[in-house]
Amino acid sequence: MNDAGQPIRAFVQLSYGYGATTWHARWQEGRILGLNEEYAYGYLRASEPGFTVTQSEDAPEGVPGRLVRYSVRLLLGFDFIHAWRNRAAIFASDVVWTHTESQSLAVQLLLRLFPRRRHPRTIAQSVWLIDRWSTESRKNRFVFRNLLSRADILTFLSPCNMAQAASLFPDQRVVLMEFGIRIDEMIARPPHSPAPGTPVRVLSLGNDRHRDWTTLLQATSDLPCQVTVATTDRAARRTLATAAHVTLATLSNNTELFDLYDQADLVVVPVGPNQHASGITAIQEATARGVPVIATDVGGLRHYFGDDAIRYVPVGDAPALARAITELAADPAAQATMVAHAQQRMRDSLNSRAYVARHVALSRDLLSSARVRAASSPSPVPHRHPTVYPQAGTV
Repeated sequence: MNDAGQPIRAFVQLSYGYGATTWHARWQEGRILGLNEEYAYGYLRASEPGFTVTQSEDAPEGVPGRLVRYSVRLLLGFDFIHAWRNRAAIFASDVVWTHTESQSLAVQLLLRLFPRRRHPRTIAQSVWLIDRWSTESRKNRFVFRNLLSRADILTFLSPCNMAQAASLFPDQRVVLMEFGIRIDEMIARPPHSPAPGTPVRVLSLGNDRHRDWTTLLQATSDLPCQVTVATTDRAARRTLATAAHVTLATLSNNTELFDLYDQADLVVVPVGPNQHASGITAIQEATARGVPVIATDVGGLRHYFGDDAIRYVPVGDAPALARAITELAADPAAQATMVAHAQQRMRDSLNSRAYVARHVALSRDLLSSARVRAASSPSPVPHRHPTVYPQAGTV
């Protein structure tokens, strides 16, 4: 309960296009690919006795409104207009959650503009910002640091990002927030090993700019395999289209996506250097469909899945990737063991229910600590140490 004895009110500020009404309509129509939630990222699963959750809504906008929003976003580096349109719900909440840095920065600027209003507590998540911090302009780094320093808690999906953020924001409480997807339909399947003389069916998916398609092409060019790639990245598609052993998939619904998973012997998630666990959603989706995964050992992915669950290869090492594909495809027992371990990890803590449960527990702790500090000291001492939040089983 909050100070007024009412349920704690959490509000989730998401990107434009991810609003509760917009997302739910697209989900009902089957237009959102992947193992997605009825409402974006499953945040509304957090509703429980004594705790209510609502999400941002997308205001209808014509061409003029879109131009204004895009122009302000270009100027500031984040989508402030979208947060402004949701300001009533933000100020009416006890705690605000954000999913990426664009919303985190926008909410903090909104609160700064109204210093005399009652402010909700904020749990501000960042995904890509720390990766690109060194390339941001001095102006942006000054503004972003100033705004994010006002958040109560900074959360990150990767231990790499969290560690770097702890040095950039030494006076902030930083927390590792393990991301998880919906596992309501997780399946087990017999290992797929190609029949003698038939190619290994390799599937690779993703649109992140850190996907390393070059290494994938180099690794598979001389192997007896058929590679299917699903990506909307136009530059990547142009490059991949030149390889005779690669088929480019264009997906319009989940039936087509799940058919690709079910037909694949292996899923390969090739990524380049990054700090934000690039590829984690693809790995989790493949695991939920029972497909063994080979991934690049970078970005904190090993924190999510150990060597018993995923076959890791070094960054940019095409020969190592080729060996991993060949060896794993020929070892059904290893495939079955890996998938079993990976699926158990997801059941234990890498799922959307656990993900939002961590937000609820953090919110309760934050609001409870705030009440204690307010009662005992007018000058609260900031938490100065990075925190790895416990797994769902210990929340």
